[in-house]
Amino acid sequence: MIYHLLWYLREVFTHKVGFYAYQDVAFRSVAALLCSFLVAILMGPKVIRWLMVKKIGDRPEFYNETLNELNKKKSNTPTMGGILIVLSVLVSTLLWAKLNNPFVQKAIVLLIWFGGIGCVDDWLKLTAGRHQRTRDGLKVWEKLVFQIGGAILIAIFLYSDFANIPDGKRLWIPFYKYGLPLANGVFVLIAVLYITATSNAVNLTDGMDGLATGCVGIVSFVLILLCYVASETMTRTSHITWASYLLLPHIPQSGELCIFYSAILGSCLGFLWYNCHPAQAFMGDVGSLPLGAAMGYGALVTRNEVLLLIIGGVFMVELASVVLQVSYFKYSGGKRIFRCAPIHHHFHLAGWSEPQVVVRFWLLAAAFAAVAVATLKLR
Repeated sequence: MIYHLLWYLREVFTHKVGFYAYQDVAFRSVAALLCSFLVAILMGPKVIRWLMVKKIGDRPEFYNETLNELNKKKSNTPTMGGILIVLSVLVSTLLWAKLNNPFVQKAIVLLIWFGGIGCVDDWLKLTAGRHQRTRDGLKVWEKLVFQIGGAILIAIFLYSDFANIPDGKRLWIPFYKYGLPLANGVFVLIAVLYITATSNAVNLTDGMDGLATGCVGIVSFVLILLCYVASETMTRTSHITWASYLLLPHIPQSGELCIFYSAILGSCLGFLWYNCHPAQAFMGDVGSLPLGAAMGYGALVTRNEVLLLIIGGVFMVELASVVLQVSYFKYSGGKRIFRCAPIHHHFHLAGWSEPQVVVRFWLLAAAFAAVAVATLKLR
């Protein structure tokens, strides 16, 4: 809104308004980051108090009694704190992004859609006891139906945006400088798979104070770089893009998503203020589902689906640990690979304190991100 307001003022006063910095994506990205950070910090106490009044507290229950004992102190900590993240991102994006940008429009729809799924799931799950219900949130198939439905809509409209963008219809692989052509159906299938998988991967990672929040912040920073590289020119007077220089896919207008992912980074930093150990609020599905979906969406827009496997390495490991544990448990008739899945609980049960697990996983997330950035030059 601020961008469009300043643009309108320049038109009204026939370009006599001397402030031009708002046109720069980098400037608005920093402004969006600071804005979402401040919104999260300032709104945090009010949101936490409201959740406590509503008695929307977490009741962590695992199949492992030792883990239940370790987490019993968290039983009264309010969850659904992800509302704070979603609101911060929305406010900041609406203020600083070009709202006529098709990629930004879909990002906002995706955030609201997946945030809504998480909100309903959390609300049913966390208020069931208060209303004497036996329903424990949305059923798995119900959640997947809404996730896949939203992902299909995003994928179809995203593919239409790529109609006149040759690089948008190709699959790009790290260390290889040419994209592989994709058929319409394959593109939609990959898009649905990524958005759904990343949404659930972040949801699975959200099991310790600050774990998912910090890792999402790191991934968001890399996505800011990728969106900028995919769209922006090297200098104001040059027609050479960073994408062509680095032999990466060139996606015009994708640079505007820098504002969206800067808003996510700022909101994560602000939420971490209250989510660090010992947490005053938990993210819940209302935060983890849209943040995960946003990670997959950013990779799709910039055509870096394969690279996302490295960027979000921690999330991929967490997701893989659950798939392996469940599969092996069924195959072996009750045996387990890990003490408990997702894998961060395995290390907690191995004797690591919760802050140790969280900080070490942050370090791994930073290492994965560094490796991913390094591949941009290796083509």
